Amino acid sequence: MNIGIVKRRAYRTETYWSRPVPSFGDPAAEVLILGLAPGAHGANRTGRMFTGDSSGDFLYRVLHTTGYASQPESRSAGDGLALTGAYITASAHCAPPDNKPTRAEIAACRPYLTREFELLTKLKVVVALGRIAFDNYLDLLLDSGAIQRKSAFVFGHGELSYPTPGGPALLASYHPSQQNTSTGKLTEPMLLDIFRTARSLSSYAP
Repeated sequence: MNIGIVKRRAYRTETYWSRPVPSFGDPAAEVLILGLAPGAHGANRTGRMFTGDSSGDFLYRVLHTTGYASQPESRSAGDGLALTGAYITASAHCAPPDNKPTRAEIAACRPYLTREFELLTKLKVVVALGRIAFDNYLDLLLDSGAIQRKSAFVFGHGELSYPTPGGPALLASYHPSQQNTSTGKLTEPMLLDIFRTARSLSSYAP
C-alpha cells in the first residue's frame, strides 16, 4: 500500500511515477518480452519498463549486445534508449507488494496484453521472463481457445515451444530479478543465449 510513498534513501528527492507503467518498444517488433510487473523503485519510479533498477541493467546490457536496444543501460524514461525489433510489456502494469502480483491483478491487465498481441502483427517470438509471465501467456491463449490445455507446455530456462500453428514461438527464461542474478540462477551468458535464440527465430521462424 505504501509503494511510491515510502522511497529508498537514494531516491528520496525524486517524484515517483506511481501509476500503471506503459509498455515500451518497437511497434514493428518481431520479439515480445513479457515480464512480471514494475519494480517498486525501478519502473514504478521512472515510468518505463525495466528502467532504473538492477533487473533492467541486466536486461538492457543483453538487449544491447544482441542488437535490440540502442544503449546498454537505462536510467530514466528520457535517456534516449530505443528498442528495435523488440517490445517490452508485463503481466501486471502496477507495482505489486513484494513483487508478487495477485491473480486478480494479472487478470485485470490481460485485456491490455490481448490488445497488444492484436496490434503487434509481426511477432515471431514471445520471450517469457519467469514462470508467472509464461503461465500468463498460456492463460491468454487458453482463454481465447487457441490452446486446449496448459499442461502440454513445461516451463524451464531455454525451453522452446510453438503453442499455436503459425503463431509466435514461446521461449521461456528465468526472470532477471536481483535474486536470480545474484545467486547465479540466471547469468548474463544464459540470457544472451535466450536473445540470440530469439534473434534466430525471428529471422527463421517456421
